[in-house]
Amino acid sequence: MDLLRTPDERFANLPGYPFAPHYVEVGDGVRVHFVDEGPADGATVLLLHGEPSWSYLYRTMIPVIVGAGLRAVAPDLVGFGRSDKPSRRDDYTYQHHVDWMREALFDRLDLRDVTLVGQDWGGLIGLRLLGEHPERFSRAVAANTFLPTGDTDPGPAFAAWQRFSQTTPDFDIGFIVGSGCTSALAPEVAAAYAAPFPDDTYKEGARQFPLLVPTRPDDPASEANRAAWRVLERYDRPFLCAFSDQDPITRGADRVLIERIPGARDQPHATIVGAGHFLQEDRGEELARIVVDFVA
Repeated sequence: MDLLRTPDERFANLPGYPFAPHYVEVGDGVRVHFVDEGPADGATVLLLHGEPSWSYLYRTMIPVIVGAGLRAVAPDLVGFGRSDKPSRRDDYTYQHHVDWMREALFDRLDLRDVTLVGQDWGGLIGLRLLGEHPERFSRAVAANTFLPTGDTDPGPAFAAWQRFSQTTPDFDIGFIVGSGCTSALAPEVAAAYAAPFPDDTYKEGARQFPLLVPTRPDDPASEANRAAWRVLERYDRPFLCAFSDQDPITRGADRVLIERIPGARDQPHATIVGAGHFLQEDRGEELARIVVDFVA
């Protein structure tokens, strides 16, 4: 596997992101970066980002979580952030992403009693991990995400995003994140989201991710996701939905999660008002307080 590694200087002095880098190696020499803040013996909150962001998305949430005495672990998915980036698109599969995170989080870091916070692809990967290793998790927070099997139509908003991701000549990371927010990104913040990608050769994972979402019943990931659902439909540990009110991509998915997962019953599910798809960017501190209260 041919790997690209973003130069460290690209991450110097990013606004609001003072966190020291940490790394583990998985698979065939793939380096995975993660933020690890707060007490080592604190309850672990696992913050999984989605497409095409990275752990920078959680920069306003981490201080709130750590301030409550919890440990915040925020990895960069392979192909994003400070993690290595395979240079070939066919190296990126749903299964590879699940396997890379499983090895990093469980085999290397041995995380246990985890509170999952997953948004976008952070939920697609995180809910798979929860379905396959439920004993590792104490509770979960789903934020603008789902676990698709391809058995239902994902809707026109996702289809439009999928087309755009494959046809636009300029896959502008800062613009894409900004278009999923209700708040305007400052130029230096948009540049920080783009920092991991010096040029288009680093964006193969970001380009491929939209094609990996199961949109038909025979998708390569469909059966594994159905198996995870069979576990989730018996999962009775606390499960919270914290969706925003202005995300056309995942609107309504929270209702399905609440109906199908036993642990979601009678929980204080939240709708975060005034936030878009990237609710961590629009209302990060509010979402962090919801997570802290849920753990408490």
